[in-house]
Amino acid sequence: MAKTSILVTGGAGYIGSVLVGKLLARGHRVTVLDTFYFGEDVLAAHRASPDLALVKGDIRDADVVKGAVAGQDMVIHLAAMSNDPSADLDPNETMSVNWEASRALVAAAKNAGVRRFINASSASVYGVKDTPDVTEDLSLEPITLYGKTKAMTEQMVREAHTPDFVTVSLRPATVCGYSTRQRLDLTVNMLTAQAVNRALITVFGGTQYRPNLHIDDMTDLYCLMVEAPDAKIGGEVFNAGYENRSVAEIASAVRDVVGPQVTIKTTDTVDLRSYRLSSEKILKVLGYKTRKTIADAAGEVKAAFATKRLGDMDDARYHNVKLMKQKGLGR
Repeated sequence: MAKTSILVTGGAGYIGSVLVGKLLARGHRVTVLDTFYFGEDVLAAHRASPDLALVKGDIRDADVVKGAVAGQDMVIHLAAMSNDPSADLDPNETMSVNWEASRALVAAAKNAGVRRFINASSASVYGVKDTPDVTEDLSLEPITLYGKTKAMTEQMVREAHTPDFVTVSLRPATVCGYSTRQRLDLTVNMLTAQAVNRALITVFGGTQYRPNLHIDDMTDLYCLMVEAPDAKIGGEVFNAGYENRSVAEIASAVRDVVGPQVTIKTTDTVDLRSYRLSSEKILKVLGYKTRKTIADAAGEVKAAFATKRLGDMDDARYHNVKLMKQKGLGR
């Protein structure tokens, strides 16, 4: 059987570096388009694979994109100025990467005969909702630039859908767990790093609910989007979440994993944004169920520190905004 050729934009990122290995293990041919902004060693374990091609380039470079999409069967679009603080550093940069480059990528992919486009959106497109469970049929009311660019891209991707160019968007919760391109600026990972290295977790507020999803479940879901029938995903959007827990509950779960020596300190916050993400649609349509928990993610991060796969928790390479500022963005 012929191998499926898949372009993964942002394939050297936190999620992409895990996803690439899974796609290769499933027998796909993978091309990664990435600036390798956070390092070129995150895919080292797969470099010897004859089915992996690495393209170092900017997604805003039309010639690079044209070459990368040529001959591809599918595109998984992960590349972005990721999360609210990163997007706010330089609004013009964010618009050019998250919106303008995404629009050009869709057009290039369609022109190249790509047959499926899998778009990484975000639960941030909903804004703040008072409903107990946020479902896909609720209105999009993003309150941040990051959320707005994701909502705009979603609509554009949906409008590009045809029987010959099948599109789907995923709205993931906050992802957690270990990756070779580790991030410690995400809730579960951050609290675990604090617990392991300082025996102190600082919680701001605590009553806010945050949906979380293990990185293995997130990347398994992208693999499912590659393999699912056109009729089930074409033109659709799916939430991707699992554990809707308050920040205080997340902190307690992390302490249970790291040990009773960890103290939890709660302080006031003005940011009381709270929401719970429903993943009933993807369960009903595709039978998709998550396998891992917040505790699993915390255990992985704890183990990575113990085995020295992770170093100084304050190192800029683990924190998007810190590294971007270090490299001059947003100044």
